[in-house]
Amino acid sequence: MKNFIWIGGIIIVLTALMFWGVKKGTTEIHPLFKVGVVNSLDHIKGNATSSVVIVEYSDFQCPACRTYYPVTKELIAEFGNQIAFVYRHFPLTSIHKNSEFAAQAAEAAAKQDKFWQMHDLLFEKQDEWADATNVKPIFESYATLLGISVPQFKIDLNSKKIKDFVKAQRTRAIKLKLQGTPTFFVNGKQIKNPTSVEAFRLIIKNAIKNQTN
Repeated sequence: MKNFIWIGGIIIVLTALMFWGVKKGTTEIHPLFKVGVVNSLDHIKGNATSSVVIVEYSDFQCPACRTYYPVTKELIAEFGNQIAFVYRHFPLTSIHKNSEFAAQAAEAAAKQDKFWQMHDLLFEKQDEWADATNVKPIFESYATLLGISVPQFKIDLNSKKIKDFVKAQRTRAIKLKLQGTPTFFVNGKQIKNPTSVEAFRLIIKNAIKNQTN
C-alpha cells in the first residue's frame, strides 16, 4: 500500500468535528498511561523494550482507523524489533455506536492471548459489524474463528473489569485533549497523521536515528 486513500483524511476531520459530542467518563487508569512510555497493561507489537515508542489511540469502528490499519501493520513488520507499537482505545461512542463494544471484544480476546488477532479481524471485517443492531453474536463468531473459548469470551465480554478498562482508556484520551482517531504519538510527541506510507516510514526512521545518536 503506497498511499493512503484520500477519503481517510476527510474522515479524520469529520471525526475531529464530532469529537466534542463525546461525553467524559469518570473512570481513571492507575497508573495513568503516558504516551511515551510502555505500560505493563499495554498491547504491544514489536520490541516492548525499544526506546522508540509509537502509541496509537484508535477506534475499531472508525473508517479512518481502518484505512491506517494495513499501513501500521506493514510498518510494524518492516521495523520489527526496532520499535514498540502500542494500541490504546478511544471509542468515539457518540458517533460510532458499536465502537465501545468492539473494544471490549478485543479485550475479552486478550484474556485468551488473542488481542492482536481480534484487532485485525475487527478492522478487516468492519463493514460486517459497524452498523449491526446486535453485534454480540458477530463478535462471538470471531471468537470461534480465532479458536478461543466462546463461553469464557462471553463472560469476559460483559465483565465490569473490561468495561471499566475501556472506559478508562477513553477517559484518558479525552484528558489528553485528543480530537479524533487515529491519533499517533512518537516518543511522547503527537504527530500530524502521515499522508503516505513513505511519510510514516520517514518519521519512524528519524525517531530510530535520534535514539541511536
